[in-house]
Amino acid sequence: FHFWFPEVMEGISWLMGLILMTWQKIAPMLLLSYCLINKFIILITVFSILIGSIGGINQISLRKLMAYSSINHVGWLLSSFLISNLYWMIYFSFYTLLSLSIVSLFNKMNIFYMNQIYNSLNYNSTMKFIIFCNFLSLGGLPPFTGFLPKWIIIQNLSDKNIFLITIMVALTLITLFYYIRITYAAFMLNYTEIKWNSIKIYNMNFILIMNFFSICGLSLILMIYNIL
Repeated sequence: FHFWFPEVMEGISWLMGLILMTWQKIAPMLLLSYCLINKFIILITVFSILIGSIGGINQISLRKLMAYSSINHVGWLLSSFLISNLYWMIYFSFYTLLSLSIVSLFNKMNIFYMNQIYNSLNYNSTMKFIIFCNFLSLGGLPPFTGFLPKWIIIQNLSDKNIFLITIMVALTLITLFYYIRITYAAFMLNYTEIKWNSIKIYNMNFILIMNFFSICGLSLILMIYNIL
C-alpha cells in the first residue's frame, strides 16, 4: 500500500510534497493509534521500514528519495504507538522539522535530481555539505539531530520488544548506507558535465538557521539539558 506514494511525490511540487510527507500523515496515524492489535502494528512497522530502506537504493530523483525516506519514518512513527501517543508526537515533531529543513533548501535552490546537486553545486562545497548533513540527520546518524527521536524510541521500546528494535535498526542501516554512498560520490568524484541550472543562493538566512538546528540540534539539546 506504499507504492503509490513515490509516484505521486514525483509529480508534485516540493511544498505539496512536504504537506504530503507531514500533515497528511496525521489523520491515518490517529486512526491507527486506536488499533489494539500489537501484532498488526508490528507487521506494518517492519513492512514500512523495509520498503523505505530498499526502495531508496539507486534513486536519482530527490522527490522519490524523500518519499521512501518518509515511508521509512512511518515505520518508526507506528512503533511509537507501542509505547504511548506522547512518543509519537515527539518523533513526529522532529521528523517534521527535519523534513521542513531539507525540503525548504531543495525548494529554494530549485533542485529535483541528484545530478543537479553534483553538477550545479560542484563549486559550492559548503552548501553541498549542508545538504548531505541533512540527509544523514534524516537517516538518524549520530551526532545529528535526527538520531535523538530514534534513540528515544529505541530506549523505550527495547524493554517491550527487543526483536522488533533489532530489525528496525538493521533495516535503517540500509538507508544510512545509501545516504553515505551518495555523500561519498558527491565529494570524492569530479563532475564536469554542463550545469543544469545556475543556482543563486540568496535570502536564505531562515532556511540556514533551520538547517543548523537540523544538523546540530542534538548537541544544543544536550548542552541545555546539562545546564538545567
